[in-house]
Amino acid sequence: MHIVITDSSQTILDIVRKQVLASGNSVTAFADGAEALDYINSDAPMDILLTGLELPNISGLELCWAANSRNQAGAPNYIIVMSSSSNVDKLVEALDSGADDFLKKPFIQDELRARLRAAERVLRAQLELVRLASIDPLTNALNRRAFFEKVEGVLKDKKNATPSAMIMMDIDHFKKVNDSFGHHAGDVVLTNFCKSLLKGNLMLGRLGGEEFAAFLPLVNGDEAFKIAEKIRTNIAEQVVSVDTIPISVTCSLGVSEFNGDDTLDGLLKRADQALYAAKNNGRNQTIVWGSELHHASVEDAIYDD
Repeated sequence: MHIVITDSSQTILDIVRKQVLASGNSVTAFADGAEALDYINSDAPMDILLTGLELPNISGLELCWAANSRNQAGAPNYIIVMSSSSNVDKLVEALDSGADDFLKKPFIQDELRARLRAAERVLRAQLELVRLASIDPLTNALNRRAFFEKVEGVLKDKKNATPSAMIMMDIDHFKKVNDSFGHHAGDVVLTNFCKSLLKGNLMLGRLGGEEFAAFLPLVNGDEAFKIAEKIRTNIAEQVVSVDTIPISVTCSLGVSEFNGDDTLDGLLKRADQALYAAKNNGRNQTIVWGSELHHASVEDAIYDD
């Protein structure tokens, strides 16, 4: 866990830093409220904010608001406010500003450690809920919503999004696997299909059924084609055993490259058209959008599972 500490007292900072490091966590400390605010508003790591209320330049309440906004934006964190004041109104104001807990100064070090352990338990539970809300439970790939959100987050920054590519993937004749061997066998095939892909440097999403998409940041179209071909050949060579019955499948893939002025819809549409072309031309192949084969086959492409 990474803990951010802010307090006007260097003594407090030193004591808390020592306790945090002793517990195996990492720490960033600030004596200036404005510097702490800049840190919180950045993408820098922060799991727990431990802040005093009386700070130079900026109130600790402003840090609570900033940390809470970061929390609402999908970066869970836990906020503990420290104060030497016994004023109940200040405590209420801190809690209303997003604080999760309150520690009175001067504090007992055992109490500090206990509150940090409690914060860690709560935060880990929150992070697990976030993970479960974004993951397909069968394959551990991102679910459709989470995949779209993550890719759109990259594409909004055109500089970081170029180059990049999208691969659409579909397991060939997957319906026959379910019909012939049962849905349990189909689940095993899907799980096996994703297992090796999740180890790669790509963002994998399950869009539905046997259809998956992989977003590859900092990868151009030619490199994406090579990666897609490696995926295809690896899948074709694998044999899954279900109740001693060997099952092998192939997959078809479509590739599109980010063009610099792209949208997620455009990137997905072109990759999907290339996938349809691959299915329509015999399956078990990769087609890059814009290739001659794609143009010869994508129009009115219709295929059966």
